Amino acid sequence: MIYFNLKALLIAVLIFVPLEYLFALRPDQKILRKAFFNDVLYAMFNSVPATLGLAAIVTLVMSTIGNLVPPFIGNAVSSQPIWLQVAEIIVIGDIGFYAAHRTFHAVPFLWRFHAIHHSIEELDWLAAHRNHPVDLALSKAASLVPVYLLGFSSPAIALFVLIFHAHGLLLHANIKLNIGPLRWIIASPQFHRWHHAQERAAYDKNFAGQLAFIDALFGTMHLPGNTVPERYGVDDPIPPTYVEQLAYPLIPKGKANEIPATRDA
Repeated sequence: MIYFNLKALLIAVLIFVPLEYLFALRPDQKILRKAFFNDVLYAMFNSVPATLGLAAIVTLVMSTIGNLVPPFIGNAVSSQPIWLQVAEIIVIGDIGFYAAHRTFHAVPFLWRFHAIHHSIEELDWLAAHRNHPVDLALSKAASLVPVYLLGFSSPAIALFVLIFHAHGLLLHANIKLNIGPLRWIIASPQFHRWHHAQERAAYDKNFAGQLAFIDALFGTMHLPGNTVPERYGVDDPIPPTYVEQLAYPLIPKGKANEIPATRDA
């Protein structure tokens, strides 16, 4: 899996580094920006524990309540054209992702895991990989468990996972991209930058991973014109290194507060 991650990382470098050079939102931001190599470690190693966690959750759910879903539902769903299955998975999966993402913001204990992702201060394609494995496993489970229960085909699920990953890299990329009125329907880099903004008005907004209209439906969309945030990050005292960040959510809060913050509040 680590070999596969290396190949995927190299492909992403070949795609996004030129795009960020040609269409940079922040031209002065360096490729080897702050915490670059820390986030390379996330890209290389994070999928192993996250995938194991996701597999355990899916196996548990399918072995306990999977039999409650009538077989004809799975047969009907999996017999649809692949393109239609993928479209349906995107909607179902993003509703699940929205719910999980919003929960990670609302529950203090879960926020400590998700705060690792929000500790990013310079957004680029690589920053999309900085997710605590617990955050990653639970968020993916919220998206994919309903999909597995409904019986979508493996090729459709695999294609969705590829699209979701590529879209996630794009959302964090340091590129200027204007998609016009579609920004109210599809999640765009501008949409997601406001989710990362260290500005009070943008806190707990723009939770969707792919479909911005979900936030519009639930009243959590924040897209002020064509503007973008001036700074990103959190006030939480997030430690700077990969291993420390993995341990951070499990450290008692009083002890964690003794760790130097990545940004002055």
